[in-house]
Amino acid sequence: MRTAILSVISALLFHTAIAQHKGYTDSIKVYQQKYIDSHEVVKAADKQYIRFYNISKAYCVTGQFEYIANGEWFNMPTTTGKSQVFRKYGKVTFRIHDTTAHLFVYQSQSLINMPKYKDYLFIPFTDLTTGAGSYDNGRYIDVTTGDIHQNRLIVDFNKAYNPYCAYLSGFSCPLPPAENALPVTIAAGEMKFSKPH
Repeated sequence: MRTAILSVISALLFHTAIAQHKGYTDSIKVYQQKYIDSHEVVKAADKQYIRFYNISKAYCVTGQFEYIANGEWFNMPTTTGKSQVFRKYGKVTFRIHDTTAHLFVYQSQSLINMPKYKDYLFIPFTDLTTGAGSYDNGRYIDVTTGDIHQNRLIVDFNKAYNPYCAYLSGFSCPLPPAENALPVTIAAGEMKFSKPH
């Protein structure tokens, strides 16, 4: 009897996990399609060349968030040699591929006074796919101050995207600082733009 009950519980947990995974996968598919449809730089037929790694919930991690009080403003280099002003807002530490890693989370000086973007936070990063399967200069993830709960922050690499420089020259895109170079493979999110030259 006890074995039968345990079997039923195990089956229910298995099916619940499958349903949750499917729900998550579907939500990311919707997110990616909206990203493609609303892209401001890639137009019309070229949208077919926007590609993503396979969706995996293993790349959606919850990390411990550590605020950095009164972070100093600094110049973050960009692809054009100019710079943009940011400050460190905090650091998120997480486990991925059995490795403990961290990323600094930045706040833009130019956006902080704009009502629409005042809560915007920026996570630029590179990883072991950079320059191979993903864009040469790294990728970005957007979060907001409201995403931080009880010093925890979800970092969803399935939502990692390319800067505009990945598609056209002339844009001034921040280069991920060396401190945000992950020592692991992040096979999630947007891949290199695949339009033939």
